[in-house]
Amino acid sequence: MKEPVFRFKGYTDDWEQRKLSDVAELTSSKRIHASDYVDFGIPFYRGKEISELRDGKSVSDVLYISNDIYKTLSSKFGSPVIGDLLITSVGTIGNTWVVDKLPFYFKDGNLIWFKNIRCNPYYLDYVLNSESGKKAVDESASGSNQKALTIVKLNELIFSFPCGEEQKLISEYFKNLDRLITLHQRKCDALKELKKGMLQKMFPKDGEKVPEFRFKGFAGDWEQRKLGDIADVTKLAGFEFTEHVIYSDEGQIVALRGLNIKNGQLVLDDVKYIDGSNFSKLTRSKLFVNDIMFTYVGTVGEVAVIRENDKFYLAPNVSRIRVESDDSPTFISHYMRTSSFYQNVIFPLIATSSQPALSMENIRKFELFLPKDIVEQDRIANYLDKLDNLITLHARKCDALKDLKKGFLQKMFV
Repeated sequence: MKEPVFRFKGYTDDWEQRKLSDVAELTSSKRIHASDYVDFGIPFYRGKEISELRDGKSVSDVLYISNDIYKTLSSKFGSPVIGDLLITSVGTIGNTWVVDKLPFYFKDGNLIWFKNIRCNPYYLDYVLNSESGKKAVDESASGSNQKALTIVKLNELIFSFPCGEEQKLISEYFKNLDRLITLHQRKCDALKELKKGMLQKMFPKDGEKVPEFRFKGFAGDWEQRKLGDIADVTKLAGFEFTEHVIYSDEGQIVALRGLNIKNGQLVLDDVKYIDGSNFSKLTRSKLFVNDIMFTYVGTVGEVAVIRENDKFYLAPNVSRIRVESDDSPTFISHYMRTSSFYQNVIFPLIATSSQPALSMENIRKFELFLPKDIVEQDRIANYLDKLDNLITLHARKCDALKDLKKGFLQKMFV
């Protein structure tokens, strides 16, 4: 019989093929009507909530049923217990969750319930999420417009099962990976929330001249400045692009497009190179350290700062803001990424357009509130940079662990 690519030491026995109906009883819940919902009581989960629990997230927008209804249904028909498994069966199909918290009830039709499981429930969870497991589950779905899983077809799916001890080892390995993924995701989310709160406190609110929070040793009103008074704002002209720019999939010099600027960073996993272009005609679009990138068409308002010379040029739909005063480009970039700046400055200029866009003239008219002391600007910018770096660190660790898990889900199952 076929074996997985990777096995734990000491295990050589053949894996046994079994139908899902041989390892669990597949069923659903009893119908709950909208009129049964109450403000507080027993949580009532749909597919959305199961997907959130699967990803280690807190459940949002919880519905509730009364304790009396829950007790009646549980006593007559049963309800999930620790170690049971639920799988989303309509719309977004195949998301699984091993029950690890009670009590709750769930929506019939949206979820299929695996109970009386006669194998390691976490092994069953991971085998359903392996590459072969996901393929089998997806192919069993019925319907053309909206795919749905059925108990009848799931019961017939065949998977390979090692002995109980090996199931436990495999499950514990993936559970540890999931714990690490959840840990870094929660740290990342907590840092994002911290930054969101600090951005609201570290910049003046609408109509005010000082922020709620300031570092020690700084006082006095911030001053209002037009962006065009302190910076040169430009873009790549249409004729420059059509006549002098040549795109290539390989090279060293990158043309920064709108999709390369996201969440305050340069995202370089999908780039166009322009090494074969006529650079003597593109001096205006050459980018230098501390130039600020600002997207002005489509997804308006994405901002990033250039951190190295001789590598980047402007592409269409991205403007270049080059600060010519003593003010901090990094501080200004953080300021332009705040939600208040978007709502009060950017949004009013694009709200009436079917295709959001800003002219260079409008960008030059942006009103900024800046601390007069450049040291205060640098303190704020450095603090927010450190938060960004920590967020990026945990996000990358989370992504690396997810990739590791994905790889082993392919190698550790038949």
